[in-house]
Amino acid sequence: MKNRFLLVASLLLFFGIQIHAQNATLPPFLRDSLDTYVNRALVQWKIPGMAVAVVKDGQLVLAKGYGVREMGKPEKVDANTLFAIGSNTKAFTGTALAMLENDGLCQLEDPVVKYLPNFKMKDDWVAQHLNLQDIVSHRIGMETFQGDFMYWTSDLTQDQVIEKFGKLTPMYPFRTKWGYTNAGFLLAGKCIERISGKSWEDNLCQRIFQPLKMNRTLALSAEIGKATNAARAHTIHPATGELMEIPYGKIDNLAPAGSIFSSAEDMSHWLLAQLDSGRYEGRTVLPMKVLQRTRQPLSIEGRRSTTKYAIRRHYALYGMGWELSDYNGFEEVSHTGGVNGFVTSVTLYPEQNLGIVVLTNTDANAFYVALKREILDAYLGLPYRNYNQIFYEDNVANQKNLLQEYRLMRDTIAQHPKTELALEKYAGHYENEVYGSLDMKKDGNSLKLIFQHHPNLIGKLEPMGGSRFLLSFNDPLFGIKPVHFDVENGMVKNFILQLADFVEFTTYEFVKKG
Repeated sequence: MKNRFLLVASLLLFFGIQIHAQNATLPPFLRDSLDTYVNRALVQWKIPGMAVAVVKDGQLVLAKGYGVREMGKPEKVDANTLFAIGSNTKAFTGTALAMLENDGLCQLEDPVVKYLPNFKMKDDWVAQHLNLQDIVSHRIGMETFQGDFMYWTSDLTQDQVIEKFGKLTPMYPFRTKWGYTNAGFLLAGKCIERISGKSWEDNLCQRIFQPLKMNRTLALSAEIGKATNAARAHTIHPATGELMEIPYGKIDNLAPAGSIFSSAEDMSHWLLAQLDSGRYEGRTVLPMKVLQRTRQPLSIEGRRSTTKYAIRRHYALYGMGWELSDYNGFEEVSHTGGVNGFVTSVTLYPEQNLGIVVLTNTDANAFYVALKREILDAYLGLPYRNYNQIFYEDNVANQKNLLQEYRLMRDTIAQHPKTELALEKYAGHYENEVYGSLDMKKDGNSLKLIFQHHPNLIGKLEPMGGSRFLLSFNDPLFGIKPVHFDVENGMVKNFILQLADFVEFTTYEFVKKG
């Protein structure tokens, strides 16, 4: 009994020394100030919960949750809570593709049509020359987010997404300009399937998740409904500023671009392997040649010569699912992710052997970027800058302007201005050559929009005078925008649909057909 007591006491002493030693190596900000910093930010940004993980010199030095999984509920976030990581999925897709090249099953310079022979684009020459690197480095010629409204939370299948993507007219010449293209990664996922004979999700699960012991990570958003310890999705309503829970995004028709759910603990395994030449627990999971391929600069995002917020950055490049930049003279390999109700960041600093992941369960905050900057500065020994407060004040100013514009439009609507035509004249069937159709119906003193490929999305048009209306949606993610109808000889010709920038920058012309 006595020996057993001494053994337990010794073990407790040993682990206590280990924990104390580990804490002693943390920068003062992480050791003494992190909890206060995070908890203050959760209140400011109205973030229900978040999780953070930090790996340094081959060790997990921090994995912690804050707040709650769901607003109004008591269940706490911990290091194993699942969050949607959004476009941080892209680095996994790029890695899976590079692994197949390393296996000798393909070359990244291979054209897409070698594996998807039925693939078509507006320009047949581009369709024939588009290669595997093009589709995972955003150099197709599309504008950022072009076409995303058609796909996002729609009823389109993956094959239908690819078909509609091929009908888009690129905004720029092929390979001349970086434009963030989610559908390109869907093409990559389909090519992975054809090359390997296994689905994209099976490739990730068998070749990355399982060997890295990312045992809670889910490849598909369809799986989250049955998961335990999962954060719920939240947003801030653009008109009221109130926090609200929203449904998980059904985005598996773009799965290789952004469908993964993971935790701070699981993502730390990914960071450890990325920073140790692809090794995890002594075993090579990701060959170094694969990592080098994914981090090879393929596209130029732009030049970032800026000292804003005291951040020195000079360039912004893109690899295969990774953004490549510098930070105060050091290499930064990173990405962010934003999907319905979540924004996240994953960042590697190879020269510091440092990795940081931040996961949040609201899509309306910049804290997920501010925190990683603060952690990096702490490790670099740079002065504390309180990025969160700087970002928050910028956000408050921007939101104040947007709310002022919205209130002015609401004031106009409240005066019941006369429309150019009777509301019944605006109602009818409208078509867009790529998206498909929508139906517009008179609904009291407003118009209701019903979309062909978004069965759960309802738009509402309220008169602002003449042929100008204010468009809002039952899903606040899609934004609030003014809409103008073109009228000729007493008949409606068309209108231009514009969505929130979070969804898509480009617009859709819907022509009235009946």
